[in-house]
Amino acid sequence: MKITAIEQIPITMPLAARYDNSAGLLRMYDMDQHLVVKVHTDTGITGYGDYEDNPNPVPQSLIDTLIGRSPFDFIHNDFHLALGMALYDVMGKHLSVPAYKLMGQKVRDAVPAAAWTRPCPPEVFREEIQRAVAQGYRVFKMHSDARFDVIAQTEAAAEVAPAGFKLHWDLNHNRTLGTMLSIVSELERFPVVGYIEDPLVWTDIDGWRTLRQKTNLPLVMHVPQLGGIQEVIHGVADVYMIGGGIGRTLISGFAYARANMQVLIQQSGNTLMKALTLHQAAVLPTASVHTITLDDQYDEDITTEKIPVIGGSSPVPEKPGLGVDVDEDALARAAERQPIQTPPFIGVLHLPGGCRAYSLGNPNVQRLTGVEEGGVPGIRYEYWEDDGSARYRQTRERLERDGAFIEKQK
Repeated sequence: MKITAIEQIPITMPLAARYDNSAGLLRMYDMDQHLVVKVHTDTGITGYGDYEDNPNPVPQSLIDTLIGRSPFDFIHNDFHLALGMALYDVMGKHLSVPAYKLMGQKVRDAVPAAAWTRPCPPEVFREEIQRAVAQGYRVFKMHSDARFDVIAQTEAAAEVAPAGFKLHWDLNHNRTLGTMLSIVSELERFPVVGYIEDPLVWTDIDGWRTLRQKTNLPLVMHVPQLGGIQEVIHGVADVYMIGGGIGRTLISGFAYARANMQVLIQQSGNTLMKALTLHQAAVLPTASVHTITLDDQYDEDITTEKIPVIGGSSPVPEKPGLGVDVDEDALARAAERQPIQTPPFIGVLHLPGGCRAYSLGNPNVQRLTGVEEGGVPGIRYEYWEDDGSARYRQTRERLERDGAFIEKQK
């Protein structure tokens, strides 16, 4: 079997209906842009891949080097994920085996899956938790954000989360230990909090180790700066996040397993990406933490069906290749759809003491306030779209002239 052609198709995925409002679109606008890759072969078999996190085309110079080659020359490849998974889809279909058979020995039939959304106010987060529960999830990953109060968000989630449901807080690897100790201490009060990702700057090895000794919450490290093994030796985290190149993910996952450390796979896309991630997690011995693929951001897909979440986990596909079928008509529609265009807006931060901060677009809160993320309790944020008022026009003119500013409300 030889590769005869490789198509690259930029697509626009329709966002879930819950984002069908101005605030939702302003939060999620670029999540709709993906790259689909189709690998054609001389046997008539076609493989498919999709990637949201990097929707840019694969360089043609690389594509040209694959034409005429066997897909099996590229097992454990580290190509752009859309291309890499399309090759695994082809190989599995050719052998009539699921993709995990080309990765290792299967150790689990289902894999925990997490829901996700972008930062939002507590009342919206509460609704997202309820949505995730209704869809079968038992874990929800959320980025903290300097525009919102992480404790208020957690309180809102705790009000509606059922027993055993867990929050995975990604704390953005941007704070010092002095700030983070009190935040983590507050989060520990809530049984719903299950994981803390990147609480400190990645290079602060001593800080990570100190925090790990002081909390019972599992610490998740996303991008080990020393490669991972040194971080394991230094004892900085309980879970290591992997993803990206297929070969790199598998090699790292097996290495962490030898150290008896849990791994969590995160990589962004639609049902095709979820399928790839499930195949990888099926063979990695310690991939027993949830996976994060962001497929819950879309109500429909380019595949004929979505992979369900049942009791918090999703079944590993058993059909050949990635194990999901692409709907060519849906793919054609996605290729014709136009990306979301976001309107201009003014960002409004509500600060303690009756002050408000204004910015063109989302603000740099740390720069405006001078404090680390999480250091402004009760902070709130809203989008101010052009309402035609003289006040909006005057505020925008001032921002364009002078930049972001804070003022006391009269």
